Amino acid sequence: ITERPELAMIAVQGPNAVEKLAQTKPSWADTLAGLKPFVGADLTDIEGTDWFVARTGYTGEDGVEVIMHGDDAPAFFEQLKANGIKPAGLGARDTLRMEAGMNLYGHDMDDNVSPYECNMGWTLALKDDRDFVGRDALVSKRQQAKDDNTAMKQVGLLLTTRGVLREGMTVTINQGTDNEQTGIITSGTFSPSLKNSIAIARVPASVSGDDSVQVDLRGKGKFVDVRVLKLPFVRNGKQQFDS
Repeated sequence: ITERPELAMIAVQGPNAVEKLAQTKPSWADTLAGLKPFVGADLTDIEGTDWFVARTGYTGEDGVEVIMHGDDAPAFFEQLKANGIKPAGLGARDTLRMEAGMNLYGHDMDDNVSPYECNMGWTLALKDDRDFVGRDALVSKRQQAKDDNTAMKQVGLLLTTRGVLREGMTVTINQGTDNEQTGIITSGTFSPSLKNSIAIARVPASVSGDDSVQVDLRGKGKFVDVRVLKLPFVRNGKQQFDS
């Protein structure tokens, strides 16, 4: 792997991203039309050395990421704005990735969180005998969590009353009963698409929609009810759960 600090990347994301980019760069139209999700294309013959486009992103929306030499980035950015593509900050990106149920490293997952605890178990190649570094440890940890009833999972939380769910808040399940358990919010925000607060949380694997789940919003013992949902909250601009 060769680090390329001289390169820059600009993400163009949204339901009309590919169409808008094709309008901005007509010479890219055929290349963009042939790009499937998670596929990239070299633009050297069109734009010159170091230009590359990939149909990727981390917003849950359609779109592309364009890589180029850093010296070319300012002019390209201005060209995008001149063609009606509006800049968006990290806060906007964060609401989108949360609506899409996507993890942010250092928040919803890190080196101490098992893939099974952050909805990433599907990335593990455990269906065949192929060995890889860490396989034995993952299988052993998963089995141990089942045996001692400490298995955790990732869910979505929806708050339909006033307030905002925030990272670090404790999630209380079946409060005041013999079956009381706790979890933690790993990411939280107000969802512009849903007009309600949403969160990604890590809770005991046994939690279901039938359980009473609450969050103490202000840390003063005033608990509010939240709904437990399967991620994502939103896909292609549409709500993914029953109201």
